[in-house]
Amino acid sequence: MRRRISRLKQAATHGLEGVLIIAVAVMVLVVLWGILTRFIFVAPSRWTEEVATNLLIWVALLGAAVAFGRQEHLGLDYFVAKLDPGAQRVATAVVLVVVCLFAATGMIYGGYLLVSETLRARQLTPVLGMKMGYVYLAVPISGLFIVLYSAEKMAQLLSGTAFQAAGDHSGERRHGEAP
Repeated sequence: MRRRISRLKQAATHGLEGVLIIAVAVMVLVVLWGILTRFIFVAPSRWTEEVATNLLIWVALLGAAVAFGRQEHLGLDYFVAKLDPGAQRVATAVVLVVVCLFAATGMIYGGYLLVSETLRARQLTPVLGMKMGYVYLAVPISGLFIVLYSAEKMAQLLSGTAFQAAGDHSGERRHGEAP
């Protein structure tokens, strides 16, 4: 069962990373097109700024979830690293609970309200006329991934498997590194 969950998490993470790679590539192309139309063709494209901004929202939120899942997010772990291993476990558990609660209430529930109210109000983007609810959908999706990653880390912490102090990535491989 644990292996299936691990494979599912890896597949979801790889899928999310693939979406991020495509979104960043599209964002770069859109921005380059905007620059070309403005300075080379002297006829600025109206849609490029809006598309780039919307993609940036998705990239930032989904990228934060991936960074959290990989334990590569920004953290203040100087003081936690000074604690004994038992206290580090407690501090890590407290942080995971706080992050999970924020992601569940602020991002999933709050994001759901934001998306549903925006869709109900029929708010559209100014240039493309796209529903703003679709842009805001990145908030609850990112929150869902953060909750899942938090739950996985909490399960590992409680079972005693793969525990490491905050900021200690000595046993981890970086993306793309050989085993």
